[in-house]
Amino acid sequence: MQHLNYNHLYYFWMVRKKGSVAKAAEALCLAPQTITGQIRALEERLNGSLFNRVGRSLEPTELGELIFRYADKMFSLSYEMLDLLAYHKDESILFEVGFAAALSKALASRVLLTVIPNDGSMHLSCYESTHENLIQRLREHKLDMILSDSAGESLKYPEILSKKLGECGISFFAASKPSLDFPACLEQEKLLIPGKRTSLGQQLHRWFAEKNLDVSILGEFDDAAMMKAFGLFKRGIFVAPSIYRHDILSQGMVLIGETDDIKEEYHVMFAERMIQHPAVKRLLETDFTDLFAGVDPQVQDVEHRSSHQR
Repeated sequence: MQHLNYNHLYYFWMVRKKGSVAKAAEALCLAPQTITGQIRALEERLNGSLFNRVGRSLEPTELGELIFRYADKMFSLSYEMLDLLAYHKDESILFEVGFAAALSKALASRVLLTVIPNDGSMHLSCYESTHENLIQRLREHKLDMILSDSAGESLKYPEILSKKLGECGISFFAASKPSLDFPACLEQEKLLIPGKRTSLGQQLHRWFAEKNLDVSILGEFDDAAMMKAFGLFKRGIFVAPSIYRHDILSQGMVLIGETDDIKEEYHVMFAERMIQHPAVKRLLETDFTDLFAGVDPQVQDVEHRSSHQR
C-alpha cells in the first residue's frame, strides 16, 4: 500500500476542525489555494470526496467523517506527546493556565499560588480570555488548565475533566451610603455589573427580576478588575466577592448590601492527560475551605499590607 501523506491529512483535519478552508489557512499561515490543493491530492489518494459544499459551508462526506475520526485520534495523541515534552522549560516545569476575565484576580491568584513551589521548579504562564475561548484553547492543547466561573461547555467534552473548587456570595459597594435599604437602594444609582456572558452576570439579571428591581445599568464588564476600577472612581454601584469586602472597604468604599442568593463559583478544568501534571495534582489535593470562607491567612495578610501602603 502506498504511504499516506500526513501533511495532506493534517490539512484536511484542520479544515474539518476550523470549519472552512479560510480559517484553516489562517491558522496554518498558508494560502487557501495551498490547502485546497493538498486536500484534492488526499482525495485522489483515498479515491473519494471528503467534503460537500453546502451554501458557504463545507460538510464532511461519510468518507470524510470516517477519515476525520482517525485523524483526530492521531493528531490529538501527537499534541499530547508535545505537551508532555513541553512540561520542562529552562530546567523548570511549564504550566500554562487560562483564567476567565470575569473572575476576581485576587482570588484566582491565591488559587494558583497553591500550586507554585518556592524552589523555582515551575514556570507559570497565564492567559486571560472568555470561558468559551479558553475551552477551545484547552481542546487545542494550548493550555494545561483553566480557572473559570462555570464548568459550562467543558461538560460537553468527555476528554475534559472538571472540579468545583468553591463558591462565595457577593457584595454591593458604592462611594457613599444610599438613602434606601438594600436591595431597593440598587434602583437609586447606576450599576456596574459583570457581562451577560458570565455566570455571575446571568445570575444578577435573574435576581433583579425575582426581586422586581428596576435597575439602571451603566456598564457591563467581562473583566472584573475593570468593573472594580470604574466603581473606585465613583461611577456607580459595583459587585465583588464578599470575601474581599474588607479590602474594598479599606479603599474608601461603602458596603451597601450582600447576598448569598448569588454565588461566584470557581471551577478548574483540565484535559484528562493532565491529571498527572504535578501542579494539577497539587491543586486537586488542596482544601480551599478557608479561602472561600474568607478566613484565609495569606489573603488577610495581603489585604493588611495593601491597606497600610495606601
